[in-house]
Amino acid sequence: MVDYASEANKLFRSGLSCAQAVSMALAPKVGLDVNAIKALSAPFGGGFARSREVCGAVSGMLMIIGYAHPDLDKREIYALSRKAMEEFRETMGSYICREILKSATDTSVTPSERTPEYYAKRASCIDCVTTAAAIADKYTSR
Repeated sequence: MVDYASEANKLFRSGLSCAQAVSMALAPKVGLDVNAIKALSAPFGGGFARSREVCGAVSGMLMIIGYAHPDLDKREIYALSRKAMEEFRETMGSYICREILKSATDTSVTPSERTPEYYAKRASCIDCVTTAAAIADKYTSR
C-alpha cells in the first residue's frame, strides 16, 4: 500500500511546488501521466502562481479528485470537491495560502530558494501537502 502523504512530502522536499507534490504523488493511483500532471499543476504553486490565493496543495488535491471521477455531473463533483475542501479547512484552518502562511507576504513571481531554512519556515506547507494528499487518497479510493 502506497503512503501518498509521505510521497507528496518527499516530492515537496525535493523542490516541487505544493500543487505538483500532491498531484504527482497521486497521479499513478488514478492513471495520470506524472509528467503531464507536473506540467499542468505547475502554475498552481504558492496559491496560484505565488499570488497566495487558494493553497496549491488544495488545487493539486482537487485535480486528482476530479480526474478520478469523470462520470460525476457538475453538481456531484462540486459537492465532492467542497467536502474535500472543508475537510482540508478543518485540519489546516483555511484553504487560502496567505491565511495559512501568515508570514508569507511575498507575491513576486520569483520562487523562494529551497534551503533548510525555507523548509523550517514552511512547516505549514509540509502539513498542507501531506493533508491534501491524504484527503485525495481517501476521495479517490474505490
